Amino acid sequence: MNTTLYALSGFAGWTLLLTFALVNMRMYHAFFSADKIALNKFAPDGADVQGFGQRLTRAHLNCIEMLPAFAALVIVAALSSQLAIMEATVMYVLYARIAQSVVHMISTSMVAVLIRATLWTVQLVLLITYAYQLIIPMFA
Repeated sequence: MNTTLYALSGFAGWTLLLTFALVNMRMYHAFFSADKIALNKFAPDGADVQGFGQRLTRAHLNCIEMLPAFAALVIVAALSSQLAIMEATVMYVLYARIAQSVVHMISTSMVAVLIRATLWTVQLVLLITYAYQLIIPMFA
């Protein structure tokens, strides 16, 4: 399998892993925690679960926000036989995503926020670069 497809699979897998962790955290708060929250009462942004629960929710949402754009670019590259455009750098998208999520779950300190922003910027710059490289040949 192509490295680009591995990166997309890894990104999707990471998102699913965070989804699994989020479901377990919500189940804990619904059934075992002293401050029980009904399963149908959770705030989508995690505002009702402080600390790690809120950070996990936001890390999960961050993955969901970036995954569709990444997947769309990989699909376009694959369908147009241009996966080579991404080959050299695509794993950095995955590494930056995982690192950003881990930092997000660990802390919301100013240093952590700056690290997360840097990792997000790496992903965004790479995706914009891929989009540019895929779109420009269409108009040439």
